[in-house]
Amino acid sequence: MTIVENDATLVSPSRRRGRPRAFDRDVALAAAGETFWRFGYEGASIADLTAAMGITPQSLYAAFTSKADLYREALEQYRREEGAAAGRNLAAKGHVVEVIGKLLRASAYEFTRPGRPKGCMISTAVLTCAVENQAIASHVSALRSETLTLLEARFRQGIRDGELRADTNAGGLARFVGAILQGMTVQAQDGAGEADLLPIAELAIAEVGRYRQPSG
Repeated sequence: MTIVENDATLVSPSRRRGRPRAFDRDVALAAAGETFWRFGYEGASIADLTAAMGITPQSLYAAFTSKADLYREALEQYRREEGAAAGRNLAAKGHVVEVIGKLLRASAYEFTRPGRPKGCMISTAVLTCAVENQAIASHVSALRSETLTLLEARFRQGIRDGELRADTNAGGLARFVGAILQGMTVQAQDGAGEADLLPIAELAIAEVGRYRQPSG
């Protein structure tokens, strides 16, 4: 018999189960995510987070361990929900130019939707930070790199499928689209509406279209 097994026989069933949380974890996480999205990682204080989540600091740390871990979970929830539209658009069937066009137009809409923070939670998150928060900055940078990787893979597929010219710089085009998305996020945060962002999207779509392989 191990020590753990022996100890288990001495602990009452009620203690093994632990005290149930007095809040809905997913609802609290969503509230934390919106707070981070609105104020940024460093700008969102523990007081801001607990007020939005409706819990005490002790409950926050008990449920999520740390502010950094809470932020990581909030980012993952964002990627599954609000941020999932970009992935769906990028994975859609069709000519790569039309796929990128749908992604950019949808982003102009998503970045300016009423009733929630503007822009993308990840695109411009933690661009600069205190030294002690560098691990979080690196985590968010890795998420942005994943998006660039997906864009580049989609452009490479377009080259293989004969949709784009063989001399297309897939990596450069991916970074171009990524920069446009980040720029649209900044402008949305500065108050630009969908009507302001759509011309940016259309100009970027036209640039991508320049690499379309001529038919015939």
